[in-house]
Order: sequence, then structure tokens, then C-alpha cells
Amino acid sequence: MKRASLVAACALLAGCAGGNQDDLQAWMTEQARTMRGSVMQLPELLPLAVVDYAGVQGDDPFRSARMEPERRAASALRPDMDRRREPLEAYPLESMQMVGVLEQGRTVHALVSVNNTLHQVKVGHYMGQNFGVVTAISESEVTLRELVEDVYGDWVERTSSLVLQEQQETRK
Repeated sequence: MKRASLVAACALLAGCAGGNQDDLQAWMTEQARTMRGSVMQLPELLPLAVVDYAGVQGDDPFRSARMEPERRAASALRPDMDRRREPLEAYPLESMQMVGVLEQGRTVHALVSVNNTLHQVKVGHYMGQNFGVVTAISESEVTLRELVEDVYGDWVERTSSLVLQEQQETRK
């Protein structure tokens, strides 16, 4: 059976091999003579008028003084870089949650949760990555004064607050 199919395949291939294809070649030659490509001629290009540029007398856009921001008087505000860092300064303020308030005598502590760890914070403690110092603690929020650098390199005060977690959920 295998031998018969092999012989049939060889016979088919032999039938396709180099027979007389002169008529096909003659037809191709005749068709090639009659075919001519037609390309439209391109329009003539008109010369453009030359315009002289007369620059406006004004500021040089590449002058370095133009690119530098205006300097203002140096600000007296500066964070204390020499003080010892507190644990809550390692975390951004957005990752902290105020979960409660604790009173011990006359001292009020805010309970702040970061990474499932509870911290007690009182007025004067630092928290957040912007040199934030706690200025007030109420039953519903912790208020901070942060020092951030502006575009000129000066330190600017900014007030931020951390709201009690229950109130944050009702606002959403």
C-alpha cells in the first residue's frame, strides 16, 4: 500500500515537471510589449518668495536671568535638621489614621494608627514627612503645622489636619 502511494506521488510530480511551456512564454512576451505605464507629469514648482526676518528688539529668550525665578528675601522659617527624628516622621501623613483620643490628667493624647501599629501623639510631637509639628488635639482631629519648600527654595508654613477615622468614613 505504501509502495503504491509512493509510485502515484512520483507520477504526479513527473507530470508537473518541465513540459512544453513555449506558448506561455510567447504570450508573456506579447503582453509585455503592449503594456506601457502612464505616469502623469508633475506640476511645475513655483519659486517661493524670500522674506527677510527683522527681529523685534526685545528680551533675549535665551538669557539666563530670564530662566531663573526671581529671588525673594530669605525666609526665617527653617526646619530643625539637628533634632532627633520621631518614629511617625518616617510615614507620610496620608498613611496615618486618627482612631481616638486619650486623656491622662490634663494631657491629651491622640491615638494614631500607622501600619496596624498604634501611637500616642501629644502637642509638640512631630509626625509626617514635611516636618509637621502637632499644634492642637481635639476630640475629632489633630492639627499640624508643616514646613514645606516652595519653588524658590524657601520654607513655607502649611496647616494640615488628621481627622478622626469615623468622621472620614461618613464623609465618603
